[in-house]
Amino acid sequence: MIGVFDSGLGGLTILRALATRLPERNFLYLADHANAPYGNKSATEILGLTHANLDRLYRAGCRLAIIGCNTVSVVALRPVQRAWLPDRWPGRNALGILVPTVEAITGIKWDAAAAPDPSPIGTVAIFATARTVDSAVYPIEIAKRAPSLKVLQHPCPALAGQIESGASEDTLRHMIARYVGQLYARNGGADPDWVILGCTHYALVTDLFRAALPAHVPIVSQPQAVAEGLAVYLARHPEFDPAPRDPAAPRFPRCRFLTTGKAHIVTPLARRFIEEDYLFEETD
Repeated sequence: MIGVFDSGLGGLTILRALATRLPERNFLYLADHANAPYGNKSATEILGLTHANLDRLYRAGCRLAIIGCNTVSVVALRPVQRAWLPDRWPGRNALGILVPTVEAITGIKWDAAAAPDPSPIGTVAIFATARTVDSAVYPIEIAKRAPSLKVLQHPCPALAGQIESGASEDTLRHMIARYVGQLYARNGGADPDWVILGCTHYALVTDLFRAALPAHVPIVSQPQAVAEGLAVYLARHPEFDPAPRDPAAPRFPRCRFLTTGKAHIVTPLARRFIEEDYLFEETD
């Protein structure tokens, strides 16, 4: 069983892509609604919450956890992998969503020895939480692999929180249109060549970003990139989740959904954005 962890509903976009790409696998989704959103929390708070939620997933039987949150991936994943996991959960692993996203936008594998010559040219616009933007991880890692790419980050204060609180579509549309307009103003009115929604909550409202952007500007699908990355990883590391002998025989329950918040509030909100029959259970 593979765990997927997010501060709230955003990681469901990652889970849906994973379940589609890996139909023979079982998944346990954990949403930390009691502490959401994470985007404006300190690094120390985010690390502590990450430890607590990974503990929940590993205690439930997961050997591998996918952090379906950009903020956690850029703030907490490295210290978790380097120190916390070997000490507390040897034999377990956690993967983030930064690596496959950077690989998708640059076309270059994470462990490539050097950037290609010439490297890809263009402008990448990244909409993200304030914490992700402040970390500067995306521009740093993209520059290592594709130094000719211009990275233009733009924070979207309160957007993830508004999504989680069930804000109306009209409210979300106006917020997104404002953020897109602000980014265009910073870029002299020029179109970016690609857009990354650097918060998985934003993928829940991809249609609103699509409507606010010119039709010819592509939005890179982070969920698809993560799903492809996990398929490759499991092929190389089957010890973290061995595939069943008969992939055609489903194992039930295939996906289970946990929240640290109130399930009767979370479930209908999840169904609003994903339009699938999700049923959340409450966990301590």
